[in-house]
Amino acid sequence: MPTDYFDEFIDNALKEDIGDGDHTSMACIPEDAKGKAQLLIKEPGILAGVVVAKRIFRKLDPGVRIDIFFNDGDRVKPSDIAFVVEGKVRALLEAERLVLNIMQRMSGIATITNQYVKALEGMKTRILDTRKTTPCMRLLEKAAVKAGGGENHRFGLYDMILIKDNHIDFAGSIPNAIERARKYIEDLGKPLRIEIEARDLNDVETILDIGNVDRIMLDNFSVEDTHIAVKMINGKYETESSGGIQFENIRNYAACGVDYISIGSLTHKFKSLDLSLKALNYKPDEFGPTHTYL
Repeated sequence: MPTDYFDEFIDNALKEDIGDGDHTSMACIPEDAKGKAQLLIKEPGILAGVVVAKRIFRKLDPGVRIDIFFNDGDRVKPSDIAFVVEGKVRALLEAERLVLNIMQRMSGIATITNQYVKALEGMKTRILDTRKTTPCMRLLEKAAVKAGGGENHRFGLYDMILIKDNHIDFAGSIPNAIERARKYIEDLGKPLRIEIEARDLNDVETILDIGNVDRIMLDNFSVEDTHIAVKMINGKYETESSGGIQFENIRNYAACGVDYISIGSLTHKFKSLDLSLKALNYKPDEFGPTHTYL
């Protein structure tokens, strides 16, 4: 993830939480006090956000030491210790809620993503996220999808042309939208890929007649129509199923032969993973081999 994004995000998040000071910690904890805390896993899932947590701790205390036992993308279970952090106690307490908010959220996204990925084992179809993300947390949430084994769709409006139903309606037709998009790319001189949404089989036929796209999104298609559409496209363009796809029927859609299935619920209907940051005293070798970041 970009360093400038990290720095700005962490600065804003800490400002939101700390304001003019963590008065509880300043009242209770001596300024020079040092201590240790562990990140405890309280339910099974896929861990994500360790890299972010490390940067938050180091932002507040550049001299912090973190012994990491599980990394992003690792499967964890209750009573596992993800990492132990040692440094200024006030810094640990200031970081606690932000670290947990981010890691619980990211781990929840990684966990549900992995469930969808596992459901498609043995099939060619890959799981994609969408732009249905929390404002200003998109890069973190998309990183969590990757940690869970999924793939990222476009990051924003700037890195791909995705012609959806409203674009088509405002442009007047599918041919108008595609032709204008192609001319725009040529004039701009930027190698943007073009994806276009099809609302039914007639749209698929029209798109195939026009061509000049890279991927066709089959939006809210039934399984039966998805199967027909994939046969019509016949590998000429990438295919993506989207809309109305649930865990219970995702394998049926994948069996139609689509290249991708995008799932908005990965980043807006997930359940956060239960984690806890607890103070402790420990010996460095207590939890086994570590990856230590000084």
